[in-house]
Amino acid sequence: MQFGIFSVGDVTTDPTDGRTPSEAERISAMTQYALKAEEVGLDVFATGEHHNPPFVVSSPTTHLGFIAAQTEKLLLSTSTTLITTNDPVKIAEDYAFLQHLSGGRVDLMMGRGNTGPVYPWFGKDIRDGIKLAVENYHLLRKLWREPVVNWQGQFRTPLQGYTSTPAPLDGTPPFVWHGSIRSTEIAEQAAYYGDGFFHNHIFWSKEHTEQMVTLYRRRFEHYGHGAADQAYVGLGGQAFMASTEAEAKRVFRPYFDNAPVYGHGPSLEDFSEMTPLTVGTPEQVIERTLGFADYVGDYQRQLFLMDHAGLPTSLVLEQIEMLGTEVVPVLRTEFERRRPAHVPSDPPTHASLVAAGPDAPHHLVEPARARAEELAAQAEKDSQVTA
Repeated sequence: MQFGIFSVGDVTTDPTDGRTPSEAERISAMTQYALKAEEVGLDVFATGEHHNPPFVVSSPTTHLGFIAAQTEKLLLSTSTTLITTNDPVKIAEDYAFLQHLSGGRVDLMMGRGNTGPVYPWFGKDIRDGIKLAVENYHLLRKLWREPVVNWQGQFRTPLQGYTSTPAPLDGTPPFVWHGSIRSTEIAEQAAYYGDGFFHNHIFWSKEHTEQMVTLYRRRFEHYGHGAADQAYVGLGGQAFMASTEAEAKRVFRPYFDNAPVYGHGPSLEDFSEMTPLTVGTPEQVIERTLGFADYVGDYQRQLFLMDHAGLPTSLVLEQIEMLGTEVVPVLRTEFERRRPAHVPSDPPTHASLVAAGPDAPHHLVEPARARAEELAAQAEKDSQVTA
């Protein structure tokens, strides 16, 4: 199972001393977090993508390329890549290039983005968000899988005889997750292509998360990619730790109470009860996280949000240290102990996708359609035999 951290790259004032980091300091801090993640044995670092204040994460591949040059094992990902406002042609180029730079240590998570004013900055309309996500991702798959692309759609100019460069490393496109909090259409999209589904899981109840993951699993099986419990699921989570629960709450409370997203709303205790936020000891984080599988089933990736709400760099580094040395080793053992043999421990990686060979479903633009056509042809053949 893969464990890691993700960041949304917010620039937030520290409520305990009134200091706001500069954008340069925030970018530097995120880089330190990625390097620390590898140092303590985590598997994944994922960066968000935003194009509006107070965020600094406007160029994920630039940042991930910089991190790739300073790491050896860390898998580089996104949380999320905006499939709606980005041109899929540029996504195809940028992430294939990052594949080459990192030696294949890259996958990415597609997301719609929920900041309405950003859409028109890129010539789009948020009311078209779902349709953009569907059309743009289908084109991206073609760009990564067909040497010459002829294409026409609704939202960008047609392509005639176009070849995306560089081609994916080893002729193998990156594995893709589809990230969504509430859009059932995105869960359906992930299932149709046999991709992973990542539920943010940090603001919603476990009942909501269970419904979304169950839908994805059921449709993954419907499209012929495997049994529902073999589908690739990832979850987000939030945690803050100290040697005692009281100390963790004492330190974290001012950050929670003033956070731009959930500050000035439910209390820390109420929010922790309603959502997966865990503020307490490493043992409490372990217990809470193991409980996620009780309602989503055995899953393959767990990412934690650790650097938000104005937390200072030194404190975040301490949190990552505890996560990697005290929490994740126990989670690895316990999650694998309960996992059935037929359920994959890890999502696909570049190495596993290359090993599967060029005829694997991953290399098809529409594996679900290919499977349906295969079944239809077999049914026709069977009917002729029995006629």
